Amino acid sequence: MSELRSIQKHSRTEHFDVFLRQGFILSGNFSYEGLQANPNLHQVFENWNQQFGPNMLPSQTALLCANEHLCVIDACSNDTPSIGNYLQPGSSWKVADQGDNPLARCEGAGYLQLMNGDDWHARELTSYLIAVTPVMDNHGKIQFYLGLFTQSRINMENLAQLLYSLALSFQSSIQNVEERRKYDRLNNLHHMKEMESKKHVILFEASKKLLAKIDVHSVLTEVIDCLGRVYPNTRVDLLLSQDNDSTNLSVKPLNFQRTESDIRTRAFMEGQVIFEPTLRGSASSSGNIAAPLSGKQGVYGVLYMEFTNELIDASDLQFISLLADSAGTAFENAKLYEQSNLMINELRLINEITKQLNQSLRLNEIFNSASSEILSIFGADYSCILQNSKDSDQLIVQATNLPAMFHETFTLDQGFSGLIYSSKEPIIISDYWSNDKVTSSLMQRTNSRSLIGSPILVNGNVEGVILIVHRLPNFFSYDNYKLLQVLSSHIGLAMTNASLHAEVKRMVITDNLTGLYARHYLDEQANLMQKKDFCGSLIVVDIDNFKKVNDTYGHQIGDKILIHVSQIIKSSIREMDIAARWGGEELAVYLPQVSKDQAVRIAERIRRRVMEETQPQVTVSCGVSDWNWEEDKISVESLFYRADMALYQAKHNGRNQIQIG
Repeated sequence: MSELRSIQKHSRTEHFDVFLRQGFILSGNFSYEGLQANPNLHQVFENWNQQFGPNMLPSQTALLCANEHLCVIDACSNDTPSIGNYLQPGSSWKVADQGDNPLARCEGAGYLQLMNGDDWHARELTSYLIAVTPVMDNHGKIQFYLGLFTQSRINMENLAQLLYSLALSFQSSIQNVEERRKYDRLNNLHHMKEMESKKHVILFEASKKLLAKIDVHSVLTEVIDCLGRVYPNTRVDLLLSQDNDSTNLSVKPLNFQRTESDIRTRAFMEGQVIFEPTLRGSASSSGNIAAPLSGKQGVYGVLYMEFTNELIDASDLQFISLLADSAGTAFENAKLYEQSNLMINELRLINEITKQLNQSLRLNEIFNSASSEILSIFGADYSCILQNSKDSDQLIVQATNLPAMFHETFTLDQGFSGLIYSSKEPIIISDYWSNDKVTSSLMQRTNSRSLIGSPILVNGNVEGVILIVHRLPNFFSYDNYKLLQVLSSHIGLAMTNASLHAEVKRMVITDNLTGLYARHYLDEQANLMQKKDFCGSLIVVDIDNFKKVNDTYGHQIGDKILIHVSQIIKSSIREMDIAARWGGEELAVYLPQVSKDQAVRIAERIRRRVMEETQPQVTVSCGVSDWNWEEDKISVESLFYRADMALYQAKHNGRNQIQIG
């Protein structure tokens, strides 16, 4: 034991001798990398001050620590007010600032300097003994300087011994700080491992939950909640490129008007995670992260996070990237499920509407049914269905819940209906008040702001236009826009079916050559009218010598004469009267609610006009009969028989005359 003590004493003596010759050399058992940095030196001095401090300093003594550039890091004083200015942190002991001084001499010589205050020009230090030593690592590199100032009555040898003791205690503080750093590093490493494990667990659980959810809102909420558990003090925004109705305040639309350098725009366009650090060149830093929500079919939005107080490293970027990928896949699946349900509902809706539209073959009923269904489906305030009138080249309002516009006409280049007609394309207006380049009577009358419109196309031709409006802006979605296109095509088919049915019906009851009704239609209508009217008359018209006209001029001229006579008859009677081709060159007119005398005057008008207007000239003979409610036996057959007999009498009496039966 005594031998060990002797060795230790000898070792200390050697170390002290080196201290006197070269300065204080730190133990080689520790790494002193980064010790020169001011914060590290300050931390060491604080540790020394707490552990030893003034207790090691005699009265009227001060110890300062200066960095390699002779700038004071910190100082400890025991009753030395006169030199307080020299001990202030940040004070420089360079020759340029303080003149010749012990710290500057120590820097120049590179070893221990002892100095009397009288040797220095500073008046405040004339009564002080000063000792300064460089503190070096075991490679001889100066880490900092320790300076000792005292007014105590001690000699230079004791002053050097005191500085050496203080340097040893300072070395102890360095080692304490270094041990503390090692502990902190290990603790941080352990904490990081725990956080990594926690992140993996959270990521695994979140991925399971996300992939199990089938609605968009739940997916978005789970992503935000997951990030809130890992980063509770971080702002999180989910920026979506599509319309959404989420009530979560963190879910917002992606603004595409930002600059291309904005990390949110870049993440969406480039499809990769982008980190914008606050501190450049640092392994860990706070900053902003933008991660794309990507699926197999594209990018649906951006996960944006702002870190102000938390440091982000590579593991955080990896975690956020993996979570964003899982969220993108889950969002895509939920969106596809949502769209499939929407398509099923749309198909069911289209099927039901098609059934309702096909239940009627009357155009007005189809228009009214379509208008009411459209209002219900889209939740619109007003709807308007316009039909193209080929006779007048105008669009006519055939169905609307705005009575003032019913049957109103618009030119083919007027308003939104004209725009749709000319372009053959549907339109959607989010806010008419901010985009009023097109003057719209419907929008202005209803004070509406949102509009969707679609052409009714049949074989590539615009047969009509559908307009739907709402008073609120941004009311209609893109899905509404697409659905209206589909519905308009089915409405167009229903219109075509009704038009074809009406045309077939017209052809069945109409004579192709003359354009007059067929005989069976006149029979049916006369029979119906006899049941509800109180009187009526029948005129049978026959073209005189028509066979001679055909033989002389040919059948084409004969047909023209027959058509001309038919036109004269139609223009000589009322709209409610029924003119028909009786057979061959014989024509008939039934006049409801017309007496015999009135019928004779109408027949005379027809006879006179035919004689005056035909070329080559022909004449006609007419037979007139009538009925009234006072007669015992009223029948169509008897009415026709009497008129036919009267016509025969007119022919027999010389033609070009009227006879009453």
